[in-house]
Amino acid sequence: MDDSLRELYQEVILDHSRHPRHFGALPSHTHMAEGHNPLCGDRVRIFLQVDPDERIEDVSFEGRGCAISVASASLMTELLKGRSVAEAEELMGGFLHLVKGEDTAVLTGEDRDRLEVMAGVSAFPMRVKCATLAWHAMKAALEHEGRAKTE
Repeated sequence: MDDSLRELYQEVILDHSRHPRHFGALPSHTHMAEGHNPLCGDRVRIFLQVDPDERIEDVSFEGRGCAISVASASLMTELLKGRSVAEAEELMGGFLHLVKGEDTAVLTGEDRDRLEVMAGVSAFPMRVKCATLAWHAMKAALEHEGRAKTE
């Protein structure tokens, strides 16, 4: 990755961190789960409003954490709204592969373009948990588990 692209990705991450999208509790949620990364103290709570047809009508998050954690949650909420639960789970799988530096064939088109900003996390294994915390909380919310498992 060339330096100008790396710098652009860093700017996108910082923008999402400083101005997170869909931030705050969602009063009419049907699903909710919390995630905590004890290694760095990041905390997130994901709120989902899922309709009877298993489509995510709305999504939000609240919490505090490092720039990567908050940016990842913000990006995730932008991508999930309007998706089916099955699409959300597939997107999560692709994202997990991306931040671990693995094959991301499942991510295509705009999804890949938007999430590519987080690919650099794979070079910093300790930061992978920061990037995936919100995604694990989203999965826990969809499974009505209440608390995310980040292993």
